[in-house]
Amino acid sequence: MIPLSIISTEQESREWLEQNLNVSRETVERLASFISVLEEEAQHQNLIAPSTFANIWSRHIVDSAQLLSLARSNGHKPSDGVWLDLGTGAGFPGIVIALISEWNVMMVESRARRTEYLERVVEKFELQDNTQIKDVRLEKLDSFPAAVISARAFAPLEKLLTLASRFSTEKTLWLLPKGQNATNELDGLSRKWQHLFHVKHSITDEKARILAGYLTPS
Repeated sequence: MIPLSIISTEQESREWLEQNLNVSRETVERLASFISVLEEEAQHQNLIAPSTFANIWSRHIVDSAQLLSLARSNGHKPSDGVWLDLGTGAGFPGIVIALISEWNVMMVESRARRTEYLERVVEKFELQDNTQIKDVRLEKLDSFPAAVISARAFAPLEKLLTLASRFSTEKTLWLLPKGQNATNELDGLSRKWQHLFHVKHSITDEKARILAGYLTPS
C-alpha cells in the first residue's frame, strides 16, 4: 500500500484511490472520463490553473478524494446527511466525492457558466440521484444542517465561517483545504469562533494543509 506521503504521479494517484479508499477500477476510469470532460470544457472557460493540468490526478482528483478519507477517519458516513460543497467550480471536491462515494453532495456554485458545466457533468455520469447543484450565492441558500462542509479556495476562513456557520451543528465536520496559510488563518480567527479544528497535512503537496474539525457552541 502506498504510504500517506506525497502523491505526485497519475499511477500513484490511481493506486492510492484503489488501495486507500477502495475505489473500483471502473470508478477510476469514470474519473479519467471526467478529466477528459474538464479538459474539453477548459478550452472554453477557465476552470483550473493551466499549470496544474500536467498533475491533474494528484493536484485535483486525489487532492479532493483525501477529504473523503478524512471524513471516514472522523467516523462520518453517507447516512449522516448532506455533504455541502461550497464554490465547487470545476467539480472539486464535489464531483469527485459524488463519483467515488454514496454521499448526497450539494454543490453551491453561483457562476452561471460553471453551473451549466456542472449540470452537464452530472447528466453525463448519471449523478442525479446523489447530487444537487444550487446556482445561487451562499447567502441566498436556505439553511439546513449539513453533515460535512467542504470548501476549496472559496473564501478566507473568517469570511467562510461567517457565511456558512448557519449550516453547521456541533456534529458537522468541516474540511477546508487551505494551502500554506492554514495555520495563519486559524491563528487569525476572531474569538467569537469556538472551534476544534486540527491542521492536517495534504498528501498531494508537502506545503499544503487542511483544516478539519468542528465548530462548538459559544
